[in-house]
Amino acid sequence: MPPIRRRTYRKGPVLLRGKQIPTETADARLLKEQKDVDWLHSDPWRVMRIQAEFVEGFGALATVGPAISVFGSARTAQDHQYYAFAREIGSLLAEMNLAVITGGGPGVMEAANRGAVEAGGTSVGLGIELPHEQGMNKWVDLGINFRYFFARKMMFVKYSLGFIVLPGGFGTMDELFEALTLVQTHKIKSFPIVLVGSSYWGGLVDWVRGPMLAEGNISSSDVDLIHVVETPVEATEIIRKFCRETNNGDC
Repeated sequence: MPPIRRRTYRKGPVLLRGKQIPTETADARLLKEQKDVDWLHSDPWRVMRIQAEFVEGFGALATVGPAISVFGSARTAQDHQYYAFAREIGSLLAEMNLAVITGGGPGVMEAANRGAVEAGGTSVGLGIELPHEQGMNKWVDLGINFRYFFARKMMFVKYSLGFIVLPGGFGTMDELFEALTLVQTHKIKSFPIVLVGSSYWGGLVDWVRGPMLAEGNISSSDVDLIHVVETPVEATEIIRKFCRETNNGDC
């Protein structure tokens, strides 16, 4: 008989299978409409759990050292060009003595973690509770699972010197525009944001430089926050230049 493969569900540090798997995530419960006053009793206690996620994240990542977060689709196949790109980026960053932080999942995230490990670097994964099957990819050396997106997003920004973003979906866009907003509003400074693949990102960048700028919704200097490159070497060279200018790491 073939081995039985049971669905695995991660809820923060807790692993669940079978009937223990919940019908909704912690984020969904937090954001759902409150039709009665029960939340007056449950939400204050939920704050303690949120606090615990920040404490665990800060404690685990405090000694990682200079790092770059790499984003991209979890759906990217291993034989895809962007998987190869992410793997090379992970290796190049590790060779620059920079840790690689991803969302810990498959696809582009797995590839970047893999490249870091293969080059002898530090590979970090920040997972998130999702309604479908999940788990850290096998190339993550330091992994943290979060219940709440906002706690996880804080870790990406706080412990990274910059972002390298490969083609991805809504989650990738969310992280990209979060970073752009934080830099634009000077919440963080000197934070390179690199997009890999003009054929994928070209339409978005044209829209930012066109209608968004023409309507006065951003300034011309905001456009310069985005660096679009074609290759892993170009992406990591922008990071190397930034490190040298700011004296971050040994790259």
